[in-house]
This record gives sequence, C-alpha cells and structure tokens, in this order.
Amino acid sequence: MQLLSQENIDAVRVTSPEGIRPAAQALHRIAMECGMRAAPAHDIADKRTPVDADGNLLATTVFGWEDGDRVWWRNSRIALDSPLTTACRFESQPFWANAEGFRTREANAYLSSIDIANFETRALTRAAITVPVHLPFGQIGAVSFNPLDRDRTDLSEDFARYSDALGLHARTFIATYVQVMGSTQALPPESRLSKREVECLRWAAIGKTDLEISMIMSRSRATVRFHIHNAATKLNAVNRSQTVFKAAQLGYISLQN
Repeated sequence: MQLLSQENIDAVRVTSPEGIRPAAQALHRIAMECGMRAAPAHDIADKRTPVDADGNLLATTVFGWEDGDRVWWRNSRIALDSPLTTACRFESQPFWANAEGFRTREANAYLSSIDIANFETRALTRAAITVPVHLPFGQIGAVSFNPLDRDRTDLSEDFARYSDALGLHARTFIATYVQVMGSTQALPPESRLSKREVECLRWAAIGKTDLEISMIMSRSRATVRFHIHNAATKLNAVNRSQTVFKAAQLGYISLQN
C-alpha cells in the first residue's frame, strides 16, 4: 500500500468514537513506515492529548510513548515554551526543526524570530517534522513526527520525501478527531453577523472609537453601539475586544493592517 493513498487517508479518518483507536493505529503505522513516531495534540493550548472512546491515552497505548516525566502532556509550559508549538502559530504547512532552526518548503520570516535556545530541552526532541493543524474557532492542533533514532538531527531527506503525505494524514486525523469528539466550540453556531455589524467591527478593529465610527458611517453613536452590542451578543463575547477577535476568527473581518 502506497504511503499517500486513498486507503491510508480513509484509515486515519475518524468517523465515530469507536473509530478513534483504529484511526490512531493507522496513523502510528504510517509514521513507523517513515521511521517516525507520531506525537498528536488536538489543541496545543491544552496539555491534554487525544484519547480513545474509553478514555485511554493514545500517546501511550497506541503511539508507544512512555508515560514518563518528560512527555508533552505532563509539561504544563510546553504550549508557551516549546519552539515547535510556537511555530505552529505562525505556520500552517509542515516544517522540520532542530537546534539550528526551522525549515519549510516556502520561506516564512516569522519562524526565524523564534527563540530556539535549549531546543532539545524545550521541544522534548532533538529534531522533528511537525504538522500544524489549524481548526475552526482559532483552535490549533499539531502532530509532531519524531525519528525513531533519537540521535538523528538532520531530517532534510525525510522532510522532502514524507512531509506532504504526513501532513495530509495528520490533518485528517486531528480534524476528524476533534469533530467526532465534539469539542466545546468557542463560538455559538448561530453567529451570523449583519452587514452593519461587520462594518462597525471592521472600523473598531483598527482602533476607531464609537464616535469616529458614527461619523464615518453617518450614523448616530447610539446606532454604532447598538450594532456592536448585537454582534457581541451573537458571538457570546464579554467585551469589545473579544467581539472583534471572535469576528476575526469567523472570517468576518481581518486583523491585518
């Protein structure tokens, strides 16, 4: 069976809680065929790691990681401290990294600014191919593929050969796992904003006050406040900043200048 095949893609796709474990086993098999061990995380901001329908930790029962002290799900600081998780916030395509830096197929200037000091200690690996998985509502998952030979630090050939296939399989597994497990959504499903609400939030996103927005839109300040308040209610936001942020998560506005 070819590494990148419909059969493999279907094998890692989670379609039910009972299908989580077989899909994880398929991802593990694919990683092992590439000389790698997978380390999945459905949310890099949460130290919890994927489990099967019975709550068994997939990292130990499927992917073969030892339940020791230096595992990522027991490290409360890894989401903030690991260079790999930091890079997942700035990159959407597979990359590989070691103590010398990050490598991608297309240049990404943001990655060069990431602190890689004490890389092995902070990343819990000497080198890895990492697949960021950007999910709805701003959630970011990731699968790190670590060489079975822990002394290997040059993954350039592995990256060129396997990164596309590993990327597709990792994204399929994490995205369908999150969907099936029914993770609590950060935003309510009924959150469609009106044209006026979006217009007000676009101006608010670049720092305009209610008075300034009212002058720009030729509406009263009370009307602007009304639209922003309605948007906040729809998005279940507690303040103006969170309303703008959640609107950006849904793609209504851009936070880029």
